Amino acid sequence: MGTTVMDRRAYPAGLKQWNWRAPDGWLHRRVDWPQPHGVAPRGSLLFAAGRGDFVEKYLEALGDWHARGWSVSSFDWRGQGRSKGSNAAGHFDSFDVLVEDLGHLIDDWTASTPAPHVVVAHSMGGHMLLRLLIARRPQIEAAVLVAPMIVVNSGAFPEWAAAGLAAAATMTGFGRWPIWGVQLSRAPAGSVRQRILTGCADRYEDELYWWDREPDASPAPPSFGWLNAAYHSARAFTAEALAKVDLPVLVLGADQDQLVSPAAIRRVAGLLPNGELAMFDDCAHEILRERDHVRAEALARIDAFLDARVR
Repeated sequence: MGTTVMDRRAYPAGLKQWNWRAPDGWLHRRVDWPQPHGVAPRGSLLFAAGRGDFVEKYLEALGDWHARGWSVSSFDWRGQGRSKGSNAAGHFDSFDVLVEDLGHLIDDWTASTPAPHVVVAHSMGGHMLLRLLIARRPQIEAAVLVAPMIVVNSGAFPEWAAAGLAAAATMTGFGRWPIWGVQLSRAPAGSVRQRILTGCADRYEDELYWWDREPDASPAPPSFGWLNAAYHSARAFTAEALAKVDLPVLVLGADQDQLVSPAAIRRVAGLLPNGELAMFDDCAHEILRERDHVRAEALARIDAFLDARVR
């Protein structure tokens, strides 16, 4: 099945926006897009985006799954989009609170939406979902990790050196310092940032459009403390821990990914007892926001996995 043609710069009819409250009181913007009245849904699909992302950035992907019969939901992470609250600086000392947010949100979502339930998570979202699957078994039937941030890609630096730098900056009082400037985060189409994220300039410009329309959507750069937390959190992905994740998991990765480690993605997928791996060699990090032929192939791979694994 091909991808759905929709206006990526407008809210679709039937999309409901509201605030979901975490147990500690933090308000998260959540959206639900049920199937039309009288239409029996295929099930319910929750999408968890990456660091610095926001719901509007993935409206097209939500539309693809909605057209396939799923009732879809998504949300903005604590500190991002319309869930920024008092933390708009891109800083976390630990990812534990984000894992807890996701667990509580999934519990509420599965209790109030039609079964079967699946979660698709991109980048940082994939990291948090995998952490949750290791910690406990949420009431979902399958998971899809899209370019999951198992480990941050350290580029020319050895991973141990990048992790050491982040730890040293944090310990010496520079944990809240941004890794890069705000200007880099707002780079135009054709920039290095675009090439790192997606080969599709039109979809890249969709993000810039929403930044102008929704000021809260514009992300803050990550801090050295955030990077330190990411490396520390990745220690959870041991062979012993992953061997206990018996849920069907599809892992999609990009061989040329410059933000997350393709080698780590391959390693984790190979250690999941019920895991499947599909690697793409013609795309950047944002597989679901790539050029049409890449998106179509990725969505078809997800469809086939869910059709085979979720009844």
